Amino acid sequence: MKEEYGGDEGFNQLSLSASNKLRRGWMDFISNFDSQFPYMDDSPILNDAIPGNRRSQSGGWRAAGVIIGVEIAERFAFFGISTNLVSYLTVEMEQSMASAAQNVNLWIGTASLLPLVAASFADSFLGRYLTIILASALYILGLGLLTLSAMLASPSSFQGSGSAASAATGASARPVLHVVLFFSSLYLVAFAQGGHKPCLQAFGCDQFDGEDPQECIAKCSFFNWWYFATTLGSFIALIILSYIQDNLGWCLGFGIPCISSLVALLVFLLGTQTYRFVTIANDEEKPFMRIGRVFFNAARNWRTASSEIDISEEGQDAMLYRRCGQLRFLNKALVAPVDSDDDGKTCNIVEVEEAKGVLRLIPIWIASLSYAIVLSQCSTFFVKQGSTMDRSIRPSFKIPAATIQCFGCIAVVLFVPIYDRLLVPIARIFTLKPSGISMLQRIGVGMFISTLSMVVAALVEVKRLAVAREHGLTQNPNSTIPITIWWLTPQLLLLGVSSVFTMVGLQEFFYDQVSSEVKSVGLALYLSIFGVGNLLSSLLVSVIEEATGGDDGRGGWFANNINKAHLDYFYWLLAGIGKVGLLAYVYFANSYVYKYNVER
Repeated sequence: MKEEYGGDEGFNQLSLSASNKLRRGWMDFISNFDSQFPYMDDSPILNDAIPGNRRSQSGGWRAAGVIIGVEIAERFAFFGISTNLVSYLTVEMEQSMASAAQNVNLWIGTASLLPLVAASFADSFLGRYLTIILASALYILGLGLLTLSAMLASPSSFQGSGSAASAATGASARPVLHVVLFFSSLYLVAFAQGGHKPCLQAFGCDQFDGEDPQECIAKCSFFNWWYFATTLGSFIALIILSYIQDNLGWCLGFGIPCISSLVALLVFLLGTQTYRFVTIANDEEKPFMRIGRVFFNAARNWRTASSEIDISEEGQDAMLYRRCGQLRFLNKALVAPVDSDDDGKTCNIVEVEEAKGVLRLIPIWIASLSYAIVLSQCSTFFVKQGSTMDRSIRPSFKIPAATIQCFGCIAVVLFVPIYDRLLVPIARIFTLKPSGISMLQRIGVGMFISTLSMVVAALVEVKRLAVAREHGLTQNPNSTIPITIWWLTPQLLLLGVSSVFTMVGLQEFFYDQVSSEVKSVGLALYLSIFGVGNLLSSLLVSVIEEATGGDDGRGGWFANNINKAHLDYFYWLLAGIGKVGLLAYVYFANSYVYKYNVER
């Protein structure tokens, strides 16, 4: 081949020419890309206030509205898979109820923890905008493969002599190809969601400048309407996709979320001209490297006495943080070791306070786990209770037991506008805060309401069991107890209202209290609360089942016959856990110093 171009020299010249053309083409692409999106740099992170001329040309509610619409479609797709996944695993995959529940809990927990990894990568390397696009593409691919696996799961293809045996043992008789394709695509969806959700919300928050008073108020409102959008998307999926999957087939039930994700990506791209891309200098050290260096230097200087640390040299930066006396051991990162002349590796006061800010979030994160454990019951035991109650609306129509989850969604959809447009303005008059009440106060109110919901749930279960005993139905778990399913609505409505306080408050808190370079990671920390909470809830159920002697499904608090079980005891226990978590939360919240108070 080289001889055709004049030997080695001619071939090398041709290769060099092609390489130069490729490089020039790439630089032209980057130049055109920058001219189309003048506010976007290599890393979409905000350091300073946005100039007034840019503020009027980009961002705001116009851009945030597009992003909220994308979130509705994404939640519609995700909940379209998750809400009815147990049914698919037990019916189509022929798994036992225990195996299906374990797989669902593991998948949801993984999906809630993956944002920590994806958001860290986005904030340090790729940026939020490009991460959203890449995650959306993986989302579409995962849902497309999930639809393909449903197409391969033709009932006639798997009928055989092993079906009865597999059903008896709880194992799946499905071919290995179908099982591998299904779970691979399922976890691809979880991975894509891990990159999509925290970055999309952080990108939506970037459309508002926290340094501008009016946009600061709008940003507080954004968190309310964001949660409204997520609930609306899940509500639509619960109503529409559950019916389609049960009655029209899983291919269509998985295919519609795939189409929804594709439309969401197109809408997101069409809105690019309206977005506000906020940047930092490309030569800055990555945020996690800075934070890690603070902890390393503090550990290296652990023998240094506090009296030897002088921050007066830091000038104005020191004055910004002088009021904050928490976590003083990290101040040791400000000095160089005695046996070292290299002052270049020491940290400044801004970097130390950045690391302190991350560390101060941990107690709030831990205390919030009790709320996540309570919230995880909504899609498990509440539904099981509802399946034994009178679900008749008309003599010829019964609502599905899973539909009772809609009451929590309805509470959110109705209460968010009331909270945002009525309660916040009233509270703002007395507190003079843009958000009405502080973020930590809002979280605490929701935790109190969630604990109250468990008390109500326990009392309702006592009533349900009493009616079952009164009519002699304790030995028949498949019979309908003459007590209406509407008895479950108070606890669901309370949980829905509590989520407007706590979940929205946690979103705003973890976004606001981290440095601007790691906003996506802050929201990923919020999501990880519910991932860990879901796993802890599963562990709690396993421990109680073992402790109460119900591991064979015949007795204990979680007996297969729910009319002989003691879910009321479990709800009382959850109320106690919620109370302990609330007390711990109040203690940590009272000692917390807001980043706003420190920096301003």
